[in-house]
Amino acid sequence: MGKKDASAARLPVDQYRKQIGKQDYKKTKPALRATRLKAEAKKSAPGIRDTILVILAVLVFLLGVYAFFYLNLSTELNLDNEVD
Repeated sequence: MGKKDASAARLPVDQYRKQIGKQDYKKTKPALRATRLKAEAKKSAPGIRDTILVILAVLVFLLGVYAFFYLNLSTELNLDNEVD
């Protein structure tokens, strides 16, 4: 009697896995293939986060170059005014 009680009470994880397995068998092969292709495309596609980070990095670089030249030219102009 103890064995029946022990085997009947499954872990929730095992029950969940069994339900998921049953659901996968209900799907047709084309549906499973489409789901798999969609998941692979999602993994391989560059995310919007990556795109934003690249654009932000380029903008920061351009701002740095602009600031460098602006400061160099403004100090040269000040030096020219002081010489007069």
